Amino acid sequence: MKTAANFAPLLEQFFTKRLMAQRQVSPNTIASYRDTFRLLLVFTQKRLNKAPATLGLVDIDAALIDAFLDDLEKTRGTHARSRNLRLSAIRSFFNYAAYYEPAHAEQIQQVLAIPSKKYDRVQVGFLTRPEVESVLAAPDMQTWIGRRDHALLLMAFQCGLRLSELTGLRNADIELNAGAHVRCIGKGRKERSTPLAPQTVKVLRAWSKEKPRGTSDIVFPTVHGRPMSADAVQYLVAKHVAVAAQSCPSLKTKRVSPHMTRHTAAMELLLAGIDLSTMALWLGHESIKTTQVYLDANLALKEAALAKTTPFDGRTARFKPKDSLLEFLHNL
Repeated sequence: MKTAANFAPLLEQFFTKRLMAQRQVSPNTIASYRDTFRLLLVFTQKRLNKAPATLGLVDIDAALIDAFLDDLEKTRGTHARSRNLRLSAIRSFFNYAAYYEPAHAEQIQQVLAIPSKKYDRVQVGFLTRPEVESVLAAPDMQTWIGRRDHALLLMAFQCGLRLSELTGLRNADIELNAGAHVRCIGKGRKERSTPLAPQTVKVLRAWSKEKPRGTSDIVFPTVHGRPMSADAVQYLVAKHVAVAAQSCPSLKTKRVSPHMTRHTAAMELLLAGIDLSTMALWLGHESIKTTQVYLDANLALKEAALAKTTPFDGRTARFKPKDSLLEFLHNL
């Protein structure tokens, strides 16, 4: 007979034992999984009228998860890619649950069989060199915030750091003397070092002499000395892009996000002739296949390849309209 497994302790063990102790996943992964289960539990409470702490594993079945994923798309406007990330977190939990609740194997397999949703893969967006220069010129260098924003944007465009890597930088992570570079911990807890260009070093050296805010050693803090949130960085990017768009109209047609600075850094490397293996190391990609997307988006490289090929001969002819009566009869 199937026993009633309590969902709450199993979920707590999944986070503390599996994710934190055994796999030692990054704080960003913890936050992503946490948000997924928050949304799922709120949805479940409304649907079943049961408090999350009283739920049994049997309550979280494939039908409920399907309804939850559909609700994300309909009421929250979640895109297919984000929907699949939520499903991935749920699958990870049920894979863990399978070891401890074999009596619920059938239910667990039904959940694990929920397919990911297919979606069109669009080309990555990036900024051109004139657009980057316009954005970098936008901050007001007469203010502390403007100088901070300029230094942050310059490092983002040159180094291609992820948003979490950028906001988590400490002063000890940056070396501005011989062999200038920045160190960070990326996805999968992999540490990497990225060299700094001379102009970036000059700007960061000037920024390091600014009077620190608060007691933390965060490189790009808020006015209160705390690490900047993702929303704060999104706001400053949008603010400076809006100013830059006044002198660079092409920015008005682009939806610029903090992550686009990373794409822009990658495209700068590609246009400079850097091979994909080196780019993968620079960006902290686990697989070179991830870096391949920048080749797909680079029209200039494709045009250069076309210029090296021998074009096929083509023929042209003057258009001759068909007889109107015969065309009428043909279309009946």
